[in-house]
Amino acid sequence: MAHDPDSAHAEAEDAERERARDERTTNERGFGARLGAAVKEIVVVLAMALTLSFIVKTFLVQAFFIPSESMQDTLLVGDRVVVSKLTPGPFDIKRGDIVVFEDPGDWLSPTPETSRGPVLDGVRDALMFVGLLPDTSEGHLIKRVIGLPGDHVQCCDAEGRLLINGEPVDESPYLKPGVEASDQEFNITVPSGSLWVMGDNRSDSSDSRFHDPGGTGDKGSVPIDLVVGRAVVTVWPFDRMTTLSDHSEVFSEVPDAGSNRSLGPPAREPHTS
Repeated sequence: MAHDPDSAHAEAEDAERERARDERTTNERGFGARLGAAVKEIVVVLAMALTLSFIVKTFLVQAFFIPSESMQDTLLVGDRVVVSKLTPGPFDIKRGDIVVFEDPGDWLSPTPETSRGPVLDGVRDALMFVGLLPDTSEGHLIKRVIGLPGDHVQCCDAEGRLLINGEPVDESPYLKPGVEASDQEFNITVPSGSLWVMGDNRSDSSDSRFHDPGGTGDKGSVPIDLVVGRAVVTVWPFDRMTTLSDHSEVFSEVPDAGSNRSLGPPAREPHTS
């Protein structure tokens, strides 16, 4: 039987085209499988990262944005701080600690809500929720702990210094330069389970002093249950990155609450006009 060269050539071309189609199909399927695997891996990694970030924010640390001048010059408007949630908890709050706490009630003035649109607002809220963006501090305040439960805190002695359990304290290491310890006199005892807090910029800080109309410490003190954590480091802007000190040396001579010295020398008596 005679062999047709043209027919054989056509069959060979058909076979080559078929092989090429099979190879393309295999490559396309392989690429699709690799792409699908890569996308799946990215989704899993992102989910794990978001979950880890949420766990860290909930139990360990959280970032906050500084919105006011009440803690100048220690903290400036626009600073971002990292707050450790291990205090209070495994670690006790100490005098001098800088703490973030929830508004005990009407300490904050109402602020108008700013919106960038539902999509951007939703993305921002989601990122703050999982801890990838700093909290804008709405509903939170940041102050320095001056008095612990049971402490007797007075303003001021003849030299203008606060007295804590009868011991005068030199707050110059953290007070804003040129600012007095307090321009408002008070004489209070911190209730059990609460803290007496004040800003480092005493002339521009709505703190415990201004929320205690009875002058006893009951209303102006912050329940420890409302404390979110202790501010430990400024992380933004980079040129202000630093750890935040509790200035323990300021309080090193303060006796424990209830000691024989806690009543201390007489301070200037609060006056009314």
